[in-house]
Amino acid sequence: MNSPFLFSGMHRTPLKATGLTRWPALAACSLGVCLAIGSASAQVITVDTKTGAVTNSSTGTIATVDRRYQQIEPTHVPLTKSELDTKTRLELIRSLQAEQGFAMRPFPRGHKGLTLAANGKLEPYGEEYVAMVTSEGLSAKPGDRLVLTDIKFDHARIVFDLNGGPDPKHRFLRHVQIGMGPNMTNPVAPQGDGQDPVGARLTLVFHGHVPELTGAEVKALLTPLISFDVKTPIQAFTDTLPPKLKEAILNHHVMVGMSTDMVLFAKGQPEKKSREIDGQMPFEEWIYGKPPKDVEFVRINGNRVIRVEIAKIGEKPQIFTEDEVAGLMRTDGTPLTPAIPGARGAQMGDAERDPDTQAPAAPPSIRNPGEKLPDDARTGVMKPVQFPKEKPAPQPGANPDGEPEAPPPAAEQPPNGVQPPPADATQPAPAKPQQ
Repeated sequence: MNSPFLFSGMHRTPLKATGLTRWPALAACSLGVCLAIGSASAQVITVDTKTGAVTNSSTGTIATVDRRYQQIEPTHVPLTKSELDTKTRLELIRSLQAEQGFAMRPFPRGHKGLTLAANGKLEPYGEEYVAMVTSEGLSAKPGDRLVLTDIKFDHARIVFDLNGGPDPKHRFLRHVQIGMGPNMTNPVAPQGDGQDPVGARLTLVFHGHVPELTGAEVKALLTPLISFDVKTPIQAFTDTLPPKLKEAILNHHVMVGMSTDMVLFAKGQPEKKSREIDGQMPFEEWIYGKPPKDVEFVRINGNRVIRVEIAKIGEKPQIFTEDEVAGLMRTDGTPLTPAIPGARGAQMGDAERDPDTQAPAAPPSIRNPGEKLPDDARTGVMKPVQFPKEKPAPQPGANPDGEPEAPPPAAEQPPNGVQPPPADATQPAPAKPQQ
């Protein structure tokens, strides 16, 4: 990665990399960049491109990727050394087929899917996890219901297809056509049959072979990603959130930075909605409550709450605009603003310039640095346009070294050799002599 980024809130500012070296033997490639903050001395910022963690040389970790895409905590399920036999395999399929659970992480679509090592780590995670969800699309959000629609055993792996799986139905039959002649064939399974897959895939990997397992042990191994406990929808959703955010939703409290799903779980459907525009920013206002009770105005832009106003009878309205959720969704739980004294968050377009002593930056130009065009020296009023002079007609014999010029065409001679007088438009044409 040639352009490391430092995330601050909802902004992203490119930092200049110095001394960049790629080490292929390392599992996670990190980049060291220098950043001068305020008047303090330059500090080294390290960006781990695999986990997304941004660490400071003096203050430790100051930003991380969303906790829903971080590495999981490995399970500790005791496993036997004996290999799975045919009878136990059939019992596992019978007990787990069509079993329902709740997603604890975002599940992407795609043929590859997620890979979980038994009592081990998850692959991918961090930025690669985010990239997979972005490129393949989302099959299930955290808290959504999942159904184990298919279970396959492949050497040392158990492959689970969730919500129908990521592969289209009749995957191979779509390439088969039956008929007579090149223009008379019809596909066995049409392409546009409206059966596009929306499911996900999860692969559970063991070391060497699949050991003897029970259905409960398989569920325990999948706990970091799928919860098979009996829950209500709001319990399944809030169990994927940090404790403070979970408590706010269960107490029906809306915080700035919540998603629309969080607001719906916390307050339900609003009693009234209105769409307005503040400057050039469109937003939607969700209104809860009616006088004389408290009225709560929740302003939403896109999919996030940007403003909360609580109006009570006889009291001054309370307005909240500071994001409280983004810091909670990071693994370390740090706030959005850095804790370095005298530091501020970097935003797109920031410039370290003193407006009282330094001139503003020059406007953008297509010229090279230091280039001066001839037009810069011109002053005064605009001069009249100078048209090019006409080139004189070539004279015979003017170019003796060139090719001989063709003689002008001879005028047509009358048959009797008498030259007619010049035509005059005012005189009638002479009569033609009779024969």
